[in-house]
Amino acid sequence: MKLVFLEKIPQMRYITLALLLCLSLSSCKSKRGVVTKKTNSSTTVTRPAPISKNTSKTISEIIEHAKSFEGTRYKYGGTTKKGMDCSGLIYTSFLKEDIQMPRTTGALSSQGNWIDVNDVQEGDLLFFATNKNSRSVNHVGIVTSSRPGHVEFIHSTTSRGVITSNLSERYWYLAYVQARRVL
Repeated sequence: MKLVFLEKIPQMRYITLALLLCLSLSSCKSKRGVVTKKTNSSTTVTRPAPISKNTSKTISEIIEHAKSFEGTRYKYGGTTKKGMDCSGLIYTSFLKEDIQMPRTTGALSSQGNWIDVNDVQEGDLLFFATNKNSRSVNHVGIVTSSRPGHVEFIHSTTSRGVITSNLSERYWYLAYVQARRVL
């Protein structure tokens, strides 16, 4: 009798552990989306502020500098025409306009404000998770063009170097994690 009861204890532990794991995972909810504020009369939606003319000129200069690297081969840690990685492209392009940015993709992913992908504008940063079975951010690009349903961004890929891609391309659409506005 005791032997049967002892055999059930490990099974009960596994079942309990599985239930706790399921409960903890199901209670985690993403905070993605538009921020809403409840007032007495109605609900208001908070959107990112429009970009000013001075900021717009700075953004255009950043994008043009990034485009000057198109065709540059990929080099891990690179920040020159001899080789460029994705975060190096961001770092170098913003530095040209005397804007200090972090050098790594991970550090860049916490800069500025999170924005909905439907609200992206030129100069915003797009972050991707390109490793299989991981949603950790490891790639970044700068939005070069944006209109409803069409977002282009410049970035440095390991296979083709610095290129411009479209977020609607299947690979980038599935790898997309977040967008951030730093200016």
